[in-house]
Order: sequence, then C-alpha cells, then structure tokens
Amino acid sequence: MQDAELQYTRGAFVQHARSGQPAMRNGAKPLAGGMAPSGIYPCKPGGPNDYVYLFTSPANPEHWRRLLKVLGREDLLDDPRFATREARGRHEAEIDQMITDWTRRHDKHEAMRLVGAAGVPAGAVLDTGDLLAEPSFAERGIIQTMRHPNGKLRMPTFPVRFDGAPAPVTPSPLLGEHTAQVFGDWLGMSAGDISTLRGEGVV
Repeated sequence: MQDAELQYTRGAFVQHARSGQPAMRNGAKPLAGGMAPSGIYPCKPGGPNDYVYLFTSPANPEHWRRLLKVLGREDLLDDPRFATREARGRHEAEIDQMITDWTRRHDKHEAMRLVGAAGVPAGAVLDTGDLLAEPSFAERGIIQTMRHPNGKLRMPTFPVRFDGAPAPVTPSPLLGEHTAQVFGDWLGMSAGDISTLRGEGVV
C-alpha cells in the first residue's frame, strides 16, 4: 500500500527535485467535516512540515476517551460539550487548540508513538525529505538512487514488482548518446561514416 501511495505523491517529489526542498502541505481537514478531532496538528520544533495527523472515528467512541488520557485531560471525560460526535463538531476549534497545546510539546514521531500506543489512529506527517530518507523504503527498493550522467537523483520507483522486486530506475538517454550505436548497429554505417556526419554537423 505504501509503495502504491508513493506514486500518488510523485508530483510532490517532482517539486522536491526542482527546488531541493521538501514539498509543502496541501490540505488538512476531511472534506465531509464534523469529525472532531481529525486533521493535522503542529509539533515541535515548529518547522513547516512538523505535523502529526490524528483521527478519532465517530464509530469508535473510545478513540476520544483514549486521546483525552494521552493529553492528560481526563477531567473532560464526562464533559457534555464533548460527549458525542455532534457535540465535538460544535466545539472543534476548542478541541483543536487543546490538542495543539499538547502536540507542540512533542516532535511528530513522538506524538505519533504516544497517541498510537493508546489505540488512536495517528501518523507523523512525512514530507518528501522524510520519505526519501526512510530506511525501510530503501531496503525494499521502492526508493532508489538513479545514477544519471549529470548526477544522482533519489526517487521512488514504479510499485509493480517483477520476481518480487521493483524494477530498477534508469535514466533517460542524453541527446545523441546512442547515435553511434543506432547508426552502426541498425544502419550498418562505419565509424568513419559516422565521424564524417558529426564533422559536417548532420548529427
């Protein structure tokens, strides 16, 4: 699933390759709305991509109760303002602020571990820099280093596996890189003929 999802974020990797910096976030809250808390919350040290995503399912009331314990806000367990999905939706801004006050004290990986260990869905928001540096992706071959004549480029490969492994990433040829091979092997031209064409500026 991760391998396939990486392909859906390839546009972000293009931006990273162009700028040399991780691509910025683009969206946070679910389109349907009314599910509080749900979204991304800022973490320390406060960089542009220092966020943790967390979600409490309306189908599982225990998510909210577990989250309150992680936040150290057991005093709100029976508070009618947050007792139901509808009530939490009406107080979303207050809930988001309470969670933000907590997440800002933790980095995104620590916040993910603490919330996830309590049985609440959570995940560190990984930018393209984090993904390119993720050891498990390199080990599985889904992130590879392409060696191009003009330099190296770290990038995701196609997620389809052949004989259990992703296909290797290879660079596109440079302009004219295979001219001699094509003219010689395919057209039967001699090295001298090709040299003459080069000298005359034909190729």
